[in-house]
Amino acid sequence: MESLAPVMKLVVLLAFHLNVTQQRNVLLVQNIIRKRRAQRAFLRHMARLSMLPLPPPIARKVWMKVRDKDWWERVVLLEYTDVEWTENFRMRRQTFMKLCALMQRYMAPSDVSVRTPVPLTMRVAIVLYKLGSGADYNFISNQFGVHKSTVKKFVYMFCRAMVQGPMEQLIRIPDETQAQEISRGFEEQHHMPQIMGVIDRIHIPILAPSDVLQDFINEKNWASYVLQAVVDNTFWSISCETPGGSRDEEVLLRSDLFQRAELLPKVALDVRLQVVGGPSYPLLDWLLKGYANATAEEESFNIYLNSLRATVEKTFHMLKSRWRVLLKRSDFHFSFSPTAIATCCALHNFCQREGEHVSDSWISYAKDLDAFFPQPWACFFCHFFVIFGVILCIFVTLILE
Repeated sequence: MESLAPVMKLVVLLAFHLNVTQQRNVLLVQNIIRKRRAQRAFLRHMARLSMLPLPPPIARKVWMKVRDKDWWERVVLLEYTDVEWTENFRMRRQTFMKLCALMQRYMAPSDVSVRTPVPLTMRVAIVLYKLGSGADYNFISNQFGVHKSTVKKFVYMFCRAMVQGPMEQLIRIPDETQAQEISRGFEEQHHMPQIMGVIDRIHIPILAPSDVLQDFINEKNWASYVLQAVVDNTFWSISCETPGGSRDEEVLLRSDLFQRAELLPKVALDVRLQVVGGPSYPLLDWLLKGYANATAEEESFNIYLNSLRATVEKTFHMLKSRWRVLLKRSDFHFSFSPTAIATCCALHNFCQREGEHVSDSWISYAKDLDAFFPQPWACFFCHFFVIFGVILCIFVTLILE
């Protein structure tokens, strides 16, 4: 019997295998039958449908929606004065045409098009109206008689082209001759020699993504990018890609200015022209800041130094007053916002070099909107004077006692 045990095991395994194979074959046959029944049902259904008349074709109601371009083609091009051009597009007509010539190679319509292309002047006007007013895409599309996707396309096209092309000529570190001229201007106005620029930063509100929102939240609890700039009366170095939640030193270290500081002009072999910064900036061989615990003589130096910093504050006010899109959370994607900010800085320089003015009404309007997004360091001096007043009161009380 023991010798028959292996044979019995083999017989059992063969029987089990035959049973499994038979069950599998049954399932395959059932699936084939099910598919064939479904095919026959589908064919019977299609046969019944073939006997029915076909529905009439649906005629397309609208191939292209009719839009009104009267405001641009008649009112603006034929009737607007220079004052009205400046109010709507932030520059006079002749300056506008210079800008169109500058952007010709980047934004000119294609020669081959199914529909009548939007002309270059209208494309540039749409972008300037968007940046200058901060209006949404729907409003601008109705104003110019184009679709809102067309407005967005032109805005993105213009800003990207500006950053990749003309901005290199509009915003750049001054050469030695230009730096000497800037230095003489600062010395005549503020009695401080060897100064070629003033550096500071502001926060620009954005719509930040929820997954990395914390990186963009600044000390005032709103999302922003940091715009750091060096100015005389125009911008000659900017950095606007740092999220608002970054530390002060990170903003400087990430900037193009810090990476290229060795290229800054010198007045002599070992004497650099200086950039003036605020208390939060480090003291470097090219970056000048005021004394912390100042004596009377040092405090006098600080007063002259602080008068220089009014230059950058004025320039920032002019920038945001001229390009109101920087005053509020725009409908730009957060990754595109630095490009739009840089474009506004380049256009500011372009307008300043062409002698375009900033209206007092723009500045007043910008100050009202600035209250909705207070700068993280805007109340620094308020806190300083409050603390100083408390200390003074304690001191006077001790003397009287």
